[in-house]
Amino acid sequence: LDIGPVDQLPALGARTLPVQGGEEIAIFRTANGQVYALINKCPHKHGPLSQGIVHDTTVTCPLHNWRISLLTGEALGEDKGCVPVIPVKID
Repeated sequence: LDIGPVDQLPALGARTLPVQGGEEIAIFRTANGQVYALINKCPHKHGPLSQGIVHDTTVTCPLHNWRISLLTGEALGEDKGCVPVIPVKID
């Protein structure tokens, strides 16, 4: 799926990409310009990760403050759960 130019992604933010017949994807851009993609659902209560706060290579879910690794999709700290990671290729 082509998401367009990387510079259109907000630094320290995200945008969503609907997927016909599939789960919505959240595409994140970190402060240093790295781009990551996850399914847009927190593993806890399915909060919209795209609306969370990006810190380094994590995003904090806006519902209950779970921190999710943008690298692995794993919940960090004492929280347990995982969200699928979508591979990203920048041309």
